[in-house]
Amino acid sequence: MSRLDEYRARTPRSAELFERASRSLPGGSTRTTVFFPPYAPYIASGEGIRIRDVDGNVYRDFLGNYTSLILGHAHPAVVAAVEEQVRLGSAFAAPTVVEIELAEEIRRRLPSVELLRFTNSGTEATMFALRAARAFTGRPLMARFERFYHGTHDIAMAGTPGIPAAIDGLMVTLPWGDPEGVERALRGREGELAAIIIEPVQGSGGIRAAEPGFLAFLRSYCDRIGALLIFDEIIAFRIGPNGAQGVFGVRPDLTTLGKIIGGGYPLAAFGGRADVMGIFDARRRGALTHGGTFNGNPVAAAAGLATLREMTPDRYARLEVLGDRLRARVGDGFRAAGPEARIEGVASLFQAFAGPSESAVATGHDAASGLFLGLLLEGFYLAPRGMGAIAVPATESDIDELADAILRVVGSLAPVVA
Repeated sequence: MSRLDEYRARTPRSAELFERASRSLPGGSTRTTVFFPPYAPYIASGEGIRIRDVDGNVYRDFLGNYTSLILGHAHPAVVAAVEEQVRLGSAFAAPTVVEIELAEEIRRRLPSVELLRFTNSGTEATMFALRAARAFTGRPLMARFERFYHGTHDIAMAGTPGIPAAIDGLMVTLPWGDPEGVERALRGREGELAAIIIEPVQGSGGIRAAEPGFLAFLRSYCDRIGALLIFDEIIAFRIGPNGAQGVFGVRPDLTTLGKIIGGGYPLAAFGGRADVMGIFDARRRGALTHGGTFNGNPVAAAAGLATLREMTPDRYARLEVLGDRLRARVGDGFRAAGPEARIEGVASLFQAFAGPSESAVATGHDAASGLFLGLLLEGFYLAPRGMGAIAVPATESDIDELADAILRVVGSLAPVVA
């Protein structure tokens, strides 16, 4: 029996639900990143790092809703905070104390964030950070890096289908880790540049960490030409108590946050220098408008605050140890077996590549018969592209068993053609 046949045999209820969903949702999905052919398992419940699908299959979850559940599923502290807030009310057309408390906790962790605003998603956070940069500098041009992902709004997705060509000219794509290439790409347009946005640790780019020296170059370059430097830490904030900027020692002008700051609920943020963020102050004439029915939602803020309070320095350190253990064990196995595969990552984030190409598996290449499907059948849940994240409830045994499963699955795959 092929892996695909075995998967279908194990998941008949998920297959039925996918067919039902396809009658209401294009492609049977409302979220592109969770789809893989022939269909994803429909999840019924989760606790810690274990999730159960509607057919009763149990998986150890090493994705955590794309890195957002650093405490795992249904953590008692988060559940208690959410239950308490829901009983008080789920949403108001007014501010609440808990949004102040979450803002203060974020500011305590990120000295570069002097003022911030909450949004519902990372897409909104990067959209408003870029808008703030344009408004503050009076310049139209933005720059991003190869293998970027900054959400799905028009500026972030410039150059893709459905985005007007006029917007394409407002975004420059820069070479990663190449100071001379950055200067070359922007030469003659320095006076137009409002901001450079970068993920200090790329997510969909393959869990690729920037060199601290390159980030320091970007800091000095932006200072020299009068542009802002934006760190997209929507994923990278989880690598240490003070985020990637604390790990790498470079201070951005603006930061975007999401994932773990919502504790499993829809919440994100953007913030930074007080003079830049001050343009959203409604007491000022000509302030930028930033509405949103659920901005700073108290239930999500309570979940996020509970999560950050649980994340002590010792817990970040332990997650990094587990990440190093996984990467060492898988890396040693790959080298011994000789497959054209590798594992990358930093702290609690990792990316397994099952072939020689940067795009193999990382972009979902042949996902139905590749790494993702193989690991599902082994009882592990990662992203279809091979990305994963380690949550607090994971043990050394979980890490070792995941490493062994990755080695078995990759060793059984046919060579991936780049």
